[in-house]
Amino acid sequence: MSLEQEQQPLREQFEAVIKTEDKLRLRDFLDHQNISDVTDLIYEYPDHESSIIANMSVHRAASTFKILEFPTQKRIIQTLPPNIIASLLNELPPDDRTDFLEELPSNVVRELIKLLNPEERKITLSLLGYPENSIGRLMTPDYVYVYPENTIEEVFATIRKHGKDSETINVIYVINEKGELLDDIRIRDFILNPPDKKVSELMDSRVVSLHPDDDQETASEVFKMNNRDALPVVSKSNKLLGIITIDDILWVASEEFSEDIQKIGGTQAFDEPYLEMPILRLFKKRIIWLVVLFLGEMLTATAMAFFEDEIAKAVVLALFVPLIISSGGNSGSQASTLIIQAMAVGEITISDWWRVMRREIISGLLLGSVLGIIGFFRILIWHYFAPHLYGEHWMSVGTTVGFALVGVVLWGTIAGSMLPIILKRLGADPAVSSAPFVATLVDVTGLIIYFSVAFMILSGSLL
Repeated sequence: MSLEQEQQPLREQFEAVIKTEDKLRLRDFLDHQNISDVTDLIYEYPDHESSIIANMSVHRAASTFKILEFPTQKRIIQTLPPNIIASLLNELPPDDRTDFLEELPSNVVRELIKLLNPEERKITLSLLGYPENSIGRLMTPDYVYVYPENTIEEVFATIRKHGKDSETINVIYVINEKGELLDDIRIRDFILNPPDKKVSELMDSRVVSLHPDDDQETASEVFKMNNRDALPVVSKSNKLLGIITIDDILWVASEEFSEDIQKIGGTQAFDEPYLEMPILRLFKKRIIWLVVLFLGEMLTATAMAFFEDEIAKAVVLALFVPLIISSGGNSGSQASTLIIQAMAVGEITISDWWRVMRREIISGLLLGSVLGIIGFFRILIWHYFAPHLYGEHWMSVGTTVGFALVGVVLWGTIAGSMLPIILKRLGADPAVSSAPFVATLVDVTGLIIYFSVAFMILSGSLL
């Protein structure tokens, strides 16, 4: 490629190459680009996405394919010829291939598995046999292992022989003749020791491992606590089955974060990008929670009907209903979000519920007092400029609003903080105690608190 061509924007270069319809030139162009740049081209030129993958070297095509969004992967596979699909699937790392196949219908998976060579087919069927969202679905059998009696010189010979096909060579695994995991040793320990030293002399047996049935979120915690970029996966009998690498865990963490944010927003978790999701499926994801929240909010009308006589006697109380319920809902949503986030990163466990409640009681009283004082002075100031707005009992009305705000905000913080912990205790996802759900709950109960306080303070005057 000439210097003048290299200075052109990537899109202009790509469009110029595409117009030539020269496959060799297209292949040469694509194989000299960064994988991330090729991915951008696929998203920007959907009409050429299949030809981009088909005209790359198989290794680079696999590296590009595995980082694409699933809908794009699916479209590409549907349009590629069988021989290229076979090469692509066989070249994909087993964990990435399994991640792609598990999203497809079972009849499609059966046809694609037929295109794999016998060894890759055996590995894929094995990984697909593990439960969904388990470590087994993410692990790869591509790793380097050695034996305790090997010398470091023999270890490097093994790495040179098998390291190219390994997911990572940062860590070398030590097993015995039965295939049982004995230890994992970092590559730097081999580099910094003499060639005639035996592996057994470097072993400390302090190995951290996972099991294939472990939840993927569990692995994320183990990685974080042990500062590893790869961890071994062993069977119940301690046989080394494969390894799981940090890139897969980061992908899982990203998906879990997205799901939690969507649930906190009051929708079901999306299983594909927003712009790729059909509008009817998007509707179904959102309507269920909206209906549930709407039915919950209907209880607000029921609560107001219960206090109809009080409202009729003191219409001024109705003016502050939005203020009261929004303050309670906001404090509850705030507390719920904080607790869900703290639980997600391991700062809080179920056993900490009392410590959380004590803190939220104090926080609720402080927050409610501040809002209550502001609410009282708001009525005081308005009465100064418009003496007839709240009538002769304006002081009692201000006191009612002030104390009601303390009670509602306190209740909101308690409900918002305890609901995620209760759901976690029951085995549910704390994220479903989303901000809208907490707000709806506090709206209804907030009205009861407000009118109960009003009845106690205004009884005998306005009521």
